[in-house]
Amino acid sequence: MSEFRRTGIHHVAYACRDVEETRHFYEDLLDMPLVHTEVKREGDSYFRHLFFDTGDGSCIAFFQVSGMGESADYSTQISTGNGLPVWVNHVAFAADVERTESVRQRMTEDGIVPFMEVDHGWCVSLYYLDPNGIMVEMCRDTTGFAIDPELATERMNTTDNTDDSTFLSPMDLEGLRGFDLLPTEKGS
Repeated sequence: MSEFRRTGIHHVAYACRDVEETRHFYEDLLDMPLVHTEVKREGDSYFRHLFFDTGDGSCIAFFQVSGMGESADYSTQISTGNGLPVWVNHVAFAADVERTESVRQRMTEDGIVPFMEVDHGWCVSLYYLDPNGIMVEMCRDTTGFAIDPELATERMNTTDNTDDSTFLSPMDLEGLRGFDLLPTEKGS
């Protein structure tokens, strides 16, 4: 019997509407194999729970729900669907140059353009939106960020600019894939 994971993230789960579009994005384009699916049916209601291995045994998971108490117009967009800019809530996957360029090539071949590419000083990040309006980041450490709990705590109480990020490729609205950059006013 293999050792079970006891620390770190096991999985993070989000909502999706179309399991096949979600599977294609994560398995075919990001090269994260679908490793487990569960289905729970209760009368006419059901959910599907899909798990994709991110490369180290941890997973990103998705629920497709039907008749489980969800509203008909629920949003899978974890940022703009909650009144925030699209880039606030996102998931960053560790990558090296080879993995980043492999993802970029598959996305390009599939007609998907990146939303932006940013040099954060300590990492270089390539951003895409998935079929659910969730921003995903291929994050390639360069120097990595400095581990300094004291400074990190101190900065919790300042609004001084400490971010020296620069765009390598500016925001491309085509990369939004039809989703909104900023939240829309309710009722508009």
